[in-house]
Amino acid sequence: MQREKSADIEMGGLATYVVLQMANILKYTSLLFIVIQTTTLVLLLRYSRTQAVQGPRYLSSSAVVCAEFLKIITCVAVLLWNNGFSVPALVLQLRNEVWRQPFETSKMLVPAGLYTIQNNLLFYALSLLDAATYQVTYQLKILTTAMFSVWMLKRRISKQQWFSLVLLIVGVALVQMPTGKSPETDLKQGPYQFLGLLAVLASCLSSGFSGIYLEKLLKEITWSLWIRNIQLAIFGFLLGIVAMLVSDWNQLLVGGFFQGYNAITWMVILLQTFGGLVVSLAVRYADSILKGFATSISIVLSTLCSYYLLGDLLPTRTTNSFVVCPLQLLDLCNMLQSSFAPEEQASVYMHSISLLALQCHSGRHPLDTASHESCTWNNTVDDNVYIC
Repeated sequence: MQREKSADIEMGGLATYVVLQMANILKYTSLLFIVIQTTTLVLLLRYSRTQAVQGPRYLSSSAVVCAEFLKIITCVAVLLWNNGFSVPALVLQLRNEVWRQPFETSKMLVPAGLYTIQNNLLFYALSLLDAATYQVTYQLKILTTAMFSVWMLKRRISKQQWFSLVLLIVGVALVQMPTGKSPETDLKQGPYQFLGLLAVLASCLSSGFSGIYLEKLLKEITWSLWIRNIQLAIFGFLLGIVAMLVSDWNQLLVGGFFQGYNAITWMVILLQTFGGLVVSLAVRYADSILKGFATSISIVLSTLCSYYLLGDLLPTRTTNSFVVCPLQLLDLCNMLQSSFAPEEQASVYMHSISLLALQCHSGRHPLDTASHESCTWNNTVDDNVYIC
């Protein structure tokens, strides 16, 4: 009898061990997916908007419309699978949860409209900014999300967390400084970089407000992931068509909807469509800390690829600083360690190194400034991931 109990205990322990190992595999696989999706999307989008083309370049507004349409198809296909491939059951679910609840469905109009604006701004910003600068600057959405969460959800944020957000602003400001190239080059690129910066800032405001608005909405109404995204994608698709007709009517008349499309364009659209789905599913197995690591690693990879593949970043100092700067930054981050839990300290380090890597690779040494302002933190507010 005792032997049987011991065997049961051993089997239970083995099963627990297997489950934990599978959880770890899923966690780090999720990390890999997030890094690949984020880095590839930004770099390919940047390349698609700057590569030399014969004839007209593809319309970014039409790409947004295509992505929203594919999101609808994807979500409907998943719902069909959930309903056992029964078309009548699918139609009944859509009728009951979408069509027969017009007031509740209409509440998704606001975030869908903001996401549509945000997606169009993404294309515009990456037409003017290199991928690494865009990714670092876009981290200001952490600040806007924190501000809207305090205003709309009445959340409390500690002084240390606000201080980290201020450091985030300073770090982003350092990225916008002249690269040390010739004055003529800086003067020529200045207006374009300013417009790109404005586009990113507007996108950050949109991201912060829409994320908190949607979070508040979902606390009041319980919807499935796929119904929610169908509602968002339908409104995004319709609003995207309106935006395309208003902004690109003349180009549509001349070249048509699919003008300038090539393999790279379709890859960007597919990454936008399915990338958000992959990330939203991946975050289920990971956590916000792991997502912070993934974002930081993606920024570092984008910096390296922007320099070595796209030629966007041109260093003006020796590359030795790229190796030395992260080591120096570890000392600068010591002052923040006492403010965070051990797992949060890791996120501080990773975000700081990513910012510093961009600074060093663009020829700007962070210690040229008087204060120690390179640390950021990405765990202040949960960053909800949606397909749209």
